[in-house]
Amino acid sequence: MVLFLYGVSNMSDGLKAMASDKMKQILGKSSDNIFMGVLTGTIATAVLDSSSAVIIMIIAMVNAGVMTSKQSYGIIIGSNIGTTISSQLIAFDIGEFAAIPLVIGLIFIMVGKNQKYRDIGKSILGFGLIFFGLYYVGHSVEPLKKLPAFEALMSKIENPFKGASVGAIATVLIQSSSATIGIVISFANQGLITLAASVGVMLGAEIGTCTDTLFATIGRSRAALRAGIFHLFFSIVSAIIALIFIRPFIGLVNLISGDSSLARHIANAHVIFNILAAALFIGFVPLIARALFKLIPDKGRSKKVATE
Repeated sequence: MVLFLYGVSNMSDGLKAMASDKMKQILGKSSDNIFMGVLTGTIATAVLDSSSAVIIMIIAMVNAGVMTSKQSYGIIIGSNIGTTISSQLIAFDIGEFAAIPLVIGLIFIMVGKNQKYRDIGKSILGFGLIFFGLYYVGHSVEPLKKLPAFEALMSKIENPFKGASVGAIATVLIQSSSATIGIVISFANQGLITLAASVGVMLGAEIGTCTDTLFATIGRSRAALRAGIFHLFFSIVSAIIALIFIRPFIGLVNLISGDSSLARHIANAHVIFNILAAALFIGFVPLIARALFKLIPDKGRSKKVATE
């Protein structure tokens, strides 16, 4: 588990070091159009492998006046789609081949002539550690099948709302929704968790990841606070809707995933949920922006019609 979490952190840090300055320029230029914002947020998060990193970057840009809070909403929605790339990769279950990126990453770090190559090596090494860690997590939890206490715990989170609570708490503790979903997928590979329970935990992880961005708004401008609150609102409302319609949602996942593995069903559920949530919210962004501006107006501008 430690190796997996360290790998997530290492990979994210390396990618951020390589791309953060250029990414800020791209994010700032593509925020005017809501659809371009969603697309940019998706790509940026896929590149940086961290929705929290992208959203915290956005909050900093809003705070600095580089973009308005309303312009940030599309990118925030897109970041939730981008984070599903990691679950798709994890579902391949290629832990047996993790030594390859580990060796390549170490070579880049050891012989790299400048920081750019060392950052590349750090990212590749982190990628290898993620799969190496999950491989051993999966094998180490296999004996849990025989424990009555573990079976009782798993039966409890069959209730999607309880599963969501577990997912939210776990994500707050380990500070990574990708890590939470990765652990769920490793459990699925060992037959320790069902699709219904996995979906509940995944939905909770979407809510739990908001803590990072909310902390990032402390001491920032009211525009930055609106961006953080939008992320929380988007995550909570979309998760609640999915929980209410959990049965048809799981039916859709089964229909799309067919005879693929349970791990792939979970990864696909992650993608489908975030795409549907984005489609649902895009049309309401102007209305939500006005409501948030009235709720959290800029100082001295409480009577002004929301343009941000």
